[in-house]
Parts: sequence; structure tokens; C-alpha cells
Amino acid sequence: MRPLAIITLLGFWLIPVNATPQESYTQKRTQEIVASFNKQKYAVKEKYGVRREKYKEVRSEPVIKQNIRDYSGVYEVSDLGYLINIQVGSDGNVKAIGSEPANGTRPARRFRLEGANITGALLTATKVYEDGATEKFEGVFINRTEFNSPTDNGVSAFGLGVVINPVEFAGVTLNKLFYQLKARRSSGD
Repeated sequence: MRPLAIITLLGFWLIPVNATPQESYTQKRTQEIVASFNKQKYAVKEKYGVRREKYKEVRSEPVIKQNIRDYSGVYEVSDLGYLINIQVGSDGNVKAIGSEPANGTRPARRFRLEGANITGALLTATKVYEDGATEKFEGVFINRTEFNSPTDNGVSAFGLGVVINPVEFAGVTLNKLFYQLKARRSSGD
């Protein structure tokens, strides 16, 4: 009877271990990226008897679409010149091309995503530039809401929150970008 109990316990512990690593990594990574897009700032300054308050809050949440093709569209980082066009076929195949603005000594660059995969709200791929250079690409489809006061109803936008290698743009170092959906496109399969 003891060997049967040991085998049963081992089987019970091994089955979940094999089923959850990818799932838990995807969920964990999705939450990490989403959290990096959340922020809250509140400051009070008083000078010469005049009190000024500043409030800013950004809340983001992952968006998991029932139909993966609904992620298709043109996404843009407003005012910075970053653009990505994502097309999802009826077979779930993800194709994407994009461009980045010139930055300092680096000229504007175009890229494509290879091995692109959407799991839940997480998009992962390898970014391949025209010159052959590559880098990891990770982003989460999110609803991002900005509040300018604690009683504000907020302004929401849907898009792709992407973690990037740090880059300096107009004197500011960026390590993440919010690509807002600008236009839905049919997948064209």
C-alpha cells in the first residue's frame, strides 16, 4: 500500500509542474510589464502663501481579446515617431513591421518581428532590423487610463506597452513605450 501512495503523491506533484511553467511565466511577465506602466505622483508646493497641487496617476490593465485577430492594427507612439503595424491571420500567425525615429547618431530604422507570438495579452518576438541586427521584443496589450486629479474620470486608450532597451530621446532616457492603436486593419489573409 505504501508504494501506491508514494506513486500517487509523485504523480500528483509532477502533473501540475509540467502544466504550469509557461503559463505562470506568461502571467508573471505580463504583470511585470503592466506594472511598469502604472504610476502615481502627488506633489504640493507652497510659495509666498500660494499653494499648488499636482496630481497624476496612470493605471494600466492587460487586455485579452477573445479573437486574436482583434489585435491587428497600426500602433503609434504619439509625437515620437515610433510605429508598428501588426497583422494577425485567421491561423493565429502574427506578422509585424515597424519603424523607429532617428536618434542622435543613429538614423531612422525599420524592422520586422520574427517568431511573433501572442499568449494572453503578451506579445513576444525577435525584432530584426534591416541591417540584420536583432533584439528581444516584449509587449503587453493594455488599456491605459490617465487621471489628472483624484476625482477625475480619466482618459483611456488601448495599445501595446513595450519594454525597450534604454534609449535617449530629446534628453530623456526611455525604457518603455506605449504604442496607442491608431487604426484597425483587416488581417488581409
